[in-house]
Amino acid sequence: MEPGEAAAAAGRVARRGAGGVVARPGLFARLGGPARVTAVTAPAGSGKTVLLRSWISDGDRSGCAAWVPVGRDGRDPQQFWLSVVAALRQTAACSGLVQPLTPAPDLDGWAITERLLAELAPLAGPLWLVVDDVHDLGPDVLRQLELLIMRAPPLLRFVLAARHDVRLGLHRLRLEGDLAEIRADDLRFSLPEADELFAAAGADVPAAAVSVLHGRTEGWVAGLRLAALSLTGHPDPARFAADFSGTDRTVAEYLLAEVLDRQPDQVRRLLLRTSILERVNGELADLLTGECGGERVLQDLEAANAFTMPLDGARTWFRYHQMFAGLLQLELRRTAPGEVAGLHVAAARWFAAHGYPVEAVRHAQAAGDFEMAARLLTDHWPGLHLDGQDTTVHELLAGFPAHARRADAELAVLAAADELASGSLETAEQYLEIADRASAPVLDSRRGQFQVLLAVARLLQARRRGNPQVVAEHARRLQAAAEAPGSAQRHLGDELRALALISLGTTEFWSGRSEEAHQHLEQGVGLARQVGRPFLEFRALAELATTEIAGPFAQSTEIGGPLTRQAECARQAIGLAERHGWTDEQAFGVACAALGFTLAWQVRLEEAESWIEHAERSVAAQAEPGAAVAVRYGRGTLELARGRDRNALAAFRSAELVAGGLDVPKPVVSRARALQVITLVRLGDSEHAEQALASLDERARERLDVRVATAALRLAQGDPRAATAALAPILHSSTAALPGMWLARALLLEAVAQDALRDQNAAASALERALDLTEPDGAVLPFLLYPAKGLLERHARRRTTHAALISEILGVLAGKTPAPPSAAGPALLIESLSESELRVLRYLPTHLTAPEIADQLYISVNTVKTHMRKVYGKLGSHGRAEAVARARDLGLLAPSARRAR
Repeated sequence: MEPGEAAAAAGRVARRGAGGVVARPGLFARLGGPARVTAVTAPAGSGKTVLLRSWISDGDRSGCAAWVPVGRDGRDPQQFWLSVVAALRQTAACSGLVQPLTPAPDLDGWAITERLLAELAPLAGPLWLVVDDVHDLGPDVLRQLELLIMRAPPLLRFVLAARHDVRLGLHRLRLEGDLAEIRADDLRFSLPEADELFAAAGADVPAAAVSVLHGRTEGWVAGLRLAALSLTGHPDPARFAADFSGTDRTVAEYLLAEVLDRQPDQVRRLLLRTSILERVNGELADLLTGECGGERVLQDLEAANAFTMPLDGARTWFRYHQMFAGLLQLELRRTAPGEVAGLHVAAARWFAAHGYPVEAVRHAQAAGDFEMAARLLTDHWPGLHLDGQDTTVHELLAGFPAHARRADAELAVLAAADELASGSLETAEQYLEIADRASAPVLDSRRGQFQVLLAVARLLQARRRGNPQVVAEHARRLQAAAEAPGSAQRHLGDELRALALISLGTTEFWSGRSEEAHQHLEQGVGLARQVGRPFLEFRALAELATTEIAGPFAQSTEIGGPLTRQAECARQAIGLAERHGWTDEQAFGVACAALGFTLAWQVRLEEAESWIEHAERSVAAQAEPGAAVAVRYGRGTLELARGRDRNALAAFRSAELVAGGLDVPKPVVSRARALQVITLVRLGDSEHAEQALASLDERARERLDVRVATAALRLAQGDPRAATAALAPILHSSTAALPGMWLARALLLEAVAQDALRDQNAAASALERALDLTEPDGAVLPFLLYPAKGLLERHARRRTTHAALISEILGVLAGKTPAPPSAAGPALLIESLSESELRVLRYLPTHLTAPEIADQLYISVNTVKTHMRKVYGKLGSHGRAEAVARARDLGLLAPSARRAR
């Protein structure tokens, strides 16, 4: 099939089906809009002609639209203007106005233009002059057309279609708002339009195949029409879609005839030799062609809509349309097959020298130079890993022959790290053994590099196993290897130290060393920010979020409590992930789980559900057992809050099972077991709860969380005295080292037990302390799990500093959901509140007057009013209601249940 025949056949596709074309009402509206001139500028095959013809047909504009195809004689003024006159005379709008013209040797284009201006002056209705392929007009004709446009009567409008911008002085119209422009991006078919096209062509194409073809053609109309033509009656549409490219015969013929063959030899050479690149700039083009002026050529190609698209605002980097690139590569292999490998090698060296290691490796692989590719990848792998590009490294490793990863010690280390990232611990360790055995032939000049690679991989291995002592040892080895004289990675010393700190902190947390974990992760965050490695900062923040609630409760006037700090770390990590595209990373799941856990404790269950689901989609237990345990804790906590106790039990049992993948699982196992006991108690299954406790060793039964679970069980068994005995070692020790979340549970259970024992003062004291811990974060979940409505109502009548919080808790028990902080986000606290001011603040959400608050606090009314004025000033508010709202947003007061009503 000749190119012309292919285009004609593609046109026939458009004329099938209802209306003959794919309806494009949005573009039709722009063509028929109020602008005097509409310029349709796009490369060959973009559907300009079909769009214009269908627009004329769609609105039945045949009587008021004159169609003028320029054709190959567009440089002849007389021929062009005779065509214009003939087209105008065929419209009803010009009936009796435009007189016929016959060819004559002395017929002048300027004279015809003046004549048309005079004849069209009396136009009574709108008239469109549609000129197709304006780019084929000669310079004289363009100037004459510009004259007609500038002096045309108001009802005469122009639609000009061209492959590239033409010199018509349209900038003046643009400034006046009298120019409408439709460009290539506007003409590209959307996915629904592509689907409609195939349906109109009678091609039964599965949705997945339509999506592939739409992506492959980038919405290029001619490509889609040619695909539709070929697909009609095709036995395997999915396979056709997978294979369809610029090398398809009909597409190749079209692009050759309409684009490549029209280029001068210099431009053609540049296109062919740079087609091996996914992106190209002027310097690279000059390197691969051995000539100069490549940047100007690329800019001209882009301006001419020759399937060349800029990738940056400065128009220095460009890419070719996928199908055009496919044709160019085919033509390069056909005309110069012996040059292809050399071009890839030259490109690899250029990209490596200019700091683009990924592209450098890909070109070395394309050249078949796997030794060069291996050195490039292993040299740059630490930096790629620190930037979160493990997925890219996985793809690059797949580009090597299967034997290469076993024959090359450095590649074997990378293969081990790659397997660790996917959770294949056993395979990773096999690769590390291969690396050890194959290390002897490593050149002395690369031995330092090899030691750094091996140290990173061993650190990742130790972290995966969860042994903090081993992690610490490999962290020290990594630091020593990175800082050794002659190390190729000395410039990454701080980055690798941050990696070591984050790995150590993560492992310490899951082995029960929460304070050390928190300290190392905070150091990791600071160092990552200092060296400008956002991926490391993201990972550290995600892990830090999980440690906040395990640390000591902050007995201070700082904003919020452990849950507030956890949520802030989690949201920072999530923000970094969304900004940089890291939402598939395990650490993203950890951050989502931490945020979901926080929201579940605040009984904001719909929000919590969304984040827990994100976490479950992101975390694989094989790759990160600790992260998977965190996700299951979050799910179990949410299910408890929803009252779906059997689902919660399944989540906590799953957490215990996953924890078995850690070398030091005991603290994690005992926590999971304690949560199971708590859930079994809620299910009324005291027998299995007792068995779960009995299966723990004596040391585990002394842990805080297990003692809390024991107290819950004893209360359920009707033995409050045994419950207080279980809690005594917790409550009679210094609370400074106890995690606030579990301590709040313990105090609430103590209050319930003492109430059952008729010791009202002890019950009130324990409950007040529990409320103290609950207030900063609005962490009201324990009060939902262990309802004590009567106790709370009685306590509200005592001299409590938490009257507002008790009201909130009673609202939750009544089924009212706490609302989130205001959408505007937390305001800034101008100055920290004193303890006295905080006590007064906690009464502001109540209906108590200043004298009543003074009576509750045993202070004077004037003192209360003074504190209130200071609170208003520090919160930047102008009254009581505004102060309460600001305090809630800052975490100084619990979220209001009444906001959700």
